[in-house]
Amino acid sequence: MTENVSLGMPQLPAAPYPADVHARLTADAKAIIDRYPGSRSALLPMLHLVQSEEGHVTRTGMQFCADMLGLTTAEVTAVATFYTMYRRRPSGDYQVGVCTNTLCAVMGGDAIFEELKEHLGVGNGETTGDGAITLEHIECNAACDYAPVVMVNWEFFDNQTPESAKKMVDDLRAGRTVEPTRGAPLCTFKETARILAGFPDERPGAVAATGGAGPASLVGLRLAKGETPQQTRIVHPRGETAGQEGE
Repeated sequence: MTENVSLGMPQLPAAPYPADVHARLTADAKAIIDRYPGSRSALLPMLHLVQSEEGHVTRTGMQFCADMLGLTTAEVTAVATFYTMYRRRPSGDYQVGVCTNTLCAVMGGDAIFEELKEHLGVGNGETTGDGAITLEHIECNAACDYAPVVMVNWEFFDNQTPESAKKMVDDLRAGRTVEPTRGAPLCTFKETARILAGFPDERPGAVAATGGAGPASLVGLRLAKGETPQQTRIVHPRGETAGQEGE
């Protein structure tokens, strides 16, 4: 007996953007494309652009990118599904990413992630019912010297604990001001996506607040330059102190 297997109906073409949205995005897309000698190179910022419209990359957004760049939707989909920075389903105003890679994990990242899941009532990649928070684990936030690290819309929250992380998400959900440890003030995920598309952050003082690497990140550079501050603490092999060297 042959088992009936339903392959399902093929998806209909993606619905177009409303005329006013299409016109606005087209103007923005042309500004992006003009930055590159080859239009295909504009695909990554274009995906950020359409993500800034709906908070995730929709089929409509991918069709728009394909049409503007002369690509197939398969080519656009291949890129959109490869990079985790592009969301494929509706997500929250604040993307809360907890680093669970080795150093952050052993310093408390795993505990933060588990407690946030319970506190928010969501799993990895899921969004709270109020649409405020999408929680996810991150393999590395590239800030190991501040472990454990949580990022909100790609802004750093360093040296976190389960308690500080839970207070942070509670404040975000309540609409209270939350300041990153370093970097620009927080904005929504859609606003962040537009900035990542290459458009200026027009909030007063936001650009000046972005700053650079934190002090802990620069210690190695200062050591290499012979600029070791007096207060720098050096950990010697096998627990030796400076006075024991050579003994």
